Amino acid sequence: MEIYPKIMYSMRSLILKLLKPLPLLMVLILYSCGEKKAENKKQIALESAEKSRWVSIFNGKDLTGWTMKINGYPLGENFGNTFRVENGILSIRYDAYGKDFNSRFGALYFDKPLSDYRLKVTYRFVGETAPGAPEWGYRDSGIQFHGQPPGTQKLDQLFPICLEYNLHGGNGNDDRPVGAVCANGMFVEVNGGKNKSYCTPPSVEKTFHGDQWVTAEIDVRAEKIRHFVNGGEILSYANPIFDRENEIAVGFILNGDPTVKGGYVSLQSNSHPIDFREIELMHY
Repeated sequence: MEIYPKIMYSMRSLILKLLKPLPLLMVLILYSCGEKKAENKKQIALESAEKSRWVSIFNGKDLTGWTMKINGYPLGENFGNTFRVENGILSIRYDAYGKDFNSRFGALYFDKPLSDYRLKVTYRFVGETAPGAPEWGYRDSGIQFHGQPPGTQKLDQLFPICLEYNLHGGNGNDDRPVGAVCANGMFVEVNGGKNKSYCTPPSVEKTFHGDQWVTAEIDVRAEKIRHFVNGGEILSYANPIFDRENEIAVGFILNGDPTVKGGYVSLQSNSHPIDFREIELMHY
């Protein structure tokens, strides 16, 4: 009869020992949940703040705030209605160019110079390359930045002095990665050294086939520049300078300092039809 109470006492002692850590464990669990909730709220607040900093620089109705320059035509003349807005989309078309593109490359300039910013552009290639275009014009375009003032571009100047985020579209089979940096009248530092070719390919190669929408971003902070596609970084480089041996670029060197500190953004008309759905800017 005495054994039973002893067993019950031992069991109760064991249960109490097992239960003793539970209040502390519950506290730790609640604290951990609270921290996660706080982190989630902080992340949501940061994302909300970032979204509020983006400003659309394309109104979806017309070309207000933008000026075109097409090779062989004066600034502001939209030959053949090359740049047009239809159904909320900014389109570049060549249906009025006839049978010969005739090197009528162009650019649609945003009217304000920029420095220290992030630019986000959603685009897609469509249709066929204009007749008479160069072979490399197939599904080729670009976002030009750090560009010379549009009013300084000569009547017969093919391309502005600028850097370019090269836009490439796939042909359905081959790799044609998007996001190379092309430097016209400039040099940049890639992996610690000056670029050795006109265009430097991205470090991360991504090809987009068909007429799908793609989002390209350019991040410019002081001397450092980064390229992104669909949210992922694909290339970084730094310290752009004017090419002293380029007869046009040399005119933009001030007081002997070739450093490029900003400039104009423009969208290329390179002979293949392309659409732009969203064009947004965030200032730093």
